[in-house]
Amino acid sequence: MSNRFYRAFDSETFGGDRKTDYRNAFQIDRDRIIHAHAFRKLQSKTQVFLSGEYDFYRTRLTHSMEVAQIGRSICHYLRTLKGPLEDDFYIDGDLVEAVCLAHDLGHPPFGHSGERTLQELMLPWGGFEGNAQTLHLLIGTMYQDRTGVRGMQPTRALLDGVLKYKTLFGQFKKPPSNHFLYDSQKEALGFVFGGAKIPRTLAPGESLNAFKSVECQIMDWADDAAYSLNDIVDGVKTGFLTVERIERWADASVGDAEGLRLLDELMDAVRSDRLESIFSARIGSFITACRLRERDTFMAERTNRYRYELVVAPEALRQAAFYKQLANDVIFESPQLQQMEHKARKVLFDLWGSCWSNYVAPGRRVVRILPPAVGKLVDEAKGKPAKARQICDYLAGLTDGMIVRTYRRLFDPEFGSFRDLG
Repeated sequence: MSNRFYRAFDSETFGGDRKTDYRNAFQIDRDRIIHAHAFRKLQSKTQVFLSGEYDFYRTRLTHSMEVAQIGRSICHYLRTLKGPLEDDFYIDGDLVEAVCLAHDLGHPPFGHSGERTLQELMLPWGGFEGNAQTLHLLIGTMYQDRTGVRGMQPTRALLDGVLKYKTLFGQFKKPPSNHFLYDSQKEALGFVFGGAKIPRTLAPGESLNAFKSVECQIMDWADDAAYSLNDIVDGVKTGFLTVERIERWADASVGDAEGLRLLDELMDAVRSDRLESIFSARIGSFITACRLRERDTFMAERTNRYRYELVVAPEALRQAAFYKQLANDVIFESPQLQQMEHKARKVLFDLWGSCWSNYVAPGRRVVRILPPAVGKLVDEAKGKPAKARQICDYLAGLTDGMIVRTYRRLFDPEFGSFRDLG
């Protein structure tokens, strides 16, 4: 049975036509993401705690898988409700799964610490943004070949689904640190809207960034649901979140009745060692908190992806905000995580400086520190902004382990035998 929710406009691909087979366009999107090198790298990239330090907490890969499960479940749940969806008119679960699996592809090593450091380093050269980098991979570096094909030729619906932000870096009055697309992605942004003129009411910045397709909204909420709850679970498992620390945080931060109720539930779950099972059930409640609402937008005539929007029950939004605030204040602001932030800055700044001095700064090259293919890309790039982007792409693509080994080979005198070259 065909799905009337989507039209040919939604499945049109960016960067050239793709071969078709027994799968529909969105299934091909999903499969190409799963089998991509960039996706496999997520298994060794930090979500909250440094990759490889323990074997039971989440990495970017397992987080992406959990987001995909939640996103797909939201699609299934919305289909069970009375209207507006029907058996032949529904949000495609394969598409939403692909969007969710792809949403963190562009994030660098060392988690948010690494992202903030690259944002600082790239501020003079067009900026760095994890979501913009995801788009860069999808349309630029994944599956490129010698024939000139670049990117994975994603569908318009997939591209739009990963675009949490739609304002270009150069459209801000002051260079922003986050929440933007690269200026070079203007063509992709135009493709997403099919060349339609963006109305003035959606001014660049906050209002345009908030204009999301329904699949992007589902991914965004699935992401919030996953990390707001699972960061707490991992924090307890690793010993960052103890009853004593939660109580100290609550004394200073919790005063309303709803917050106190959530706090009591959390404390009981921690003391009884039932946190994981209780929070698994809470994920279910976050899924069933979703509804669809019709909306009027300038894109609604061209695609149902902008005719409907996701509405999440206020109680679920408040609960997610409570858990995110707890994780931020107690885990992310802890000395251990701040030490990781310091390490990320040290490693990335030193590697950036070495790459810049040997490949960009005037004068004789001292050391060939980049892989030959990457060094060639830097050499062939025209102008400092383009060279900076190639160096940034290389650093952002490294896993936690790869970047630490690279750093040690360059700066640790006792590390560097040929066996260490992996």
